[in-house]
Amino acid sequence: MEASDVSRAMAAAISTAAELDLAVDDAIVLHNSNKLAVRLLPCDVFARVAHVGHEVAEFEVDLAQRLADTASPVASLEPRVEPRVYERDGFVVTFWTYYGFVTPRQVSPSEYANALKRLHEGMRRLDVATPHFMDRVAGAQQLVASRDHTPALADEDRELLSSTLRSLRRAIGDSGAAEQLLHGEPHPGNVLSARNGLLFIDLETCCRGPVEFDLAHVPEEVSEHYRGADQELVRECRQLVLAMVAAWRWDPGDQFPNGQRAGRAILRMLRDGPPWPALGDLRRLS
Repeated sequence: MEASDVSRAMAAAISTAAELDLAVDDAIVLHNSNKLAVRLLPCDVFARVAHVGHEVAEFEVDLAQRLADTASPVASLEPRVEPRVYERDGFVVTFWTYYGFVTPRQVSPSEYANALKRLHEGMRRLDVATPHFMDRVAGAQQLVASRDHTPALADEDRELLSSTLRSLRRAIGDSGAAEQLLHGEPHPGNVLSARNGLLFIDLETCCRGPVEFDLAHVPEEVSEHYRGADQELVRECRQLVLAMVAAWRWDPGDQFPNGQRAGRAILRMLRDGPPWPALGDLRRLS
């Protein structure tokens, strides 16, 4: 979210919360990307704010409720207010229970893997219409193919990303792996630590595909503890995810901090060859 919009988004969250009888004297920005994540105090509520037109907020609220009914490890909506999307001053606001954030060092790989497996098991019980993960691949290919959309991307880098995305899309599509509803981006930044275990947030990235695509986003030691996964397919998905992320970093509208620097780092990884780092190993992508 642009800096000029942050104060307005925070004001929308604070005023909406106040109208719902949540006590708010302070607001702390926890994360700013396409959405603003804010901790409201002293009510201690986690608010997510996005521009109107971000209709996926409705999907996320509905999916969170449905997954909670399956006892899946997902963050809960704030129980003191009606579980829905609120609109104010050009923004949509949703309210969630606040939990402490977690770092990879605080979680054992087996705990992380077991939580993700439980999430996948709950997701298999739902009949939800979502995009296919290959839709993201196609979007990345369109960015790379258009010099108008990625004007700063060098020709040799454009060719590398184009060939990588094309070959992996074919190889993974031909793998015949079983597909289901996925989180889409279950990396450590979307994992919270609660009293009863790990919880996943940011359900707006859900898509359909093989579980190995989700495992491409978690640290390697976590994917190794996920029983039944095709580790060769996980490695191919890691390379695919890296290529997609690199493509997104060259979109002029990308809001990732130091995006092109991260994009260049990923391009070097792709040129260096395997082993491919998981997206969850954020230190290697910084």
